[in-house]
Amino acid sequence: MRLPSFLRPALLAAALFSSGLSHAAEAQHIKIGINDSPQNAAIELAAQLAKAKGIDVEVVSFSDWNTPNLALANGDIDLNYFQHQPFLENANAQNGYDLVPLAYGVENKVGLYSKKVTAFDQVKDGATVAVADDPVNQGRGLNLYQRAGLITLRDGAGPKASLQDVTANPHHLKFIELPGPQLARVLDDVTIAQSYPSHILAAGTADPGSALLFSQDEATGHLYALRFVVARKNVNNPAIKTFIDIFQNAPEVRAAIEKAYGNPKLYALAWLPAQQEATR
Repeated sequence: MRLPSFLRPALLAAALFSSGLSHAAEAQHIKIGINDSPQNAAIELAAQLAKAKGIDVEVVSFSDWNTPNLALANGDIDLNYFQHQPFLENANAQNGYDLVPLAYGVENKVGLYSKKVTAFDQVKDGATVAVADDPVNQGRGLNLYQRAGLITLRDGAGPKASLQDVTANPHHLKFIELPGPQLARVLDDVTIAQSYPSHILAAGTADPGSALLFSQDEATGHLYALRFVVARKNVNNPAIKTFIDIFQNAPEVRAAIEKAYGNPKLYALAWLPAQQEATR
């Protein structure tokens, strides 16, 4: 049946309006990938607060440090929050990703933990110690072992030092390499383990404030602060920007972070406005 001509503009406008609503609704649904962390409660709270602004945030948990970037590159999630800048740069270089850091989050300390010694001069010859197996966090851990006086690294090895850069090992330490999230769970099996207080807290294997030595990150310009990371196409996504703004600025979220860590010495807040980091 042919519609009267005076009805056609109204129906066309209604169809366009309906299409616009559908598109807007789709644009307001985002997925964020996270790891096991005490910050997860704050992320979940920020997701709840985002609903009041019309943004449906789906939180997707991953158990390793590789899948969140793969999922982001494949478009399975819209952003992730688990990695610092050196880790992201290494992931982009190794895998050909085009992932962009959009804003800073919490900066986690890293420490050397032990249930078997209370001082480094108690470490026995031939002791087994644990270090991260990825090329970025391993360097961070090895620099701690060097600061502890247990090893010497090649001059200029820097933050990306590897076991191949160890030039002196007077205690004949036996290094085992493990994925970062697993390091907190081997304290009963090794003399010393590199780990993040956040992972120690999540695993419940020790007091996260009991590290024999903590990293000194103040001079790095927040190099190791966690980043909210997106694919380049999402750099200007307004829903993602709004969610990050809620995480960074909502008093309830700040309180959740403080409660989760318990000890202010274990972390730092390194906020930058959304996209400021992406344009650096």
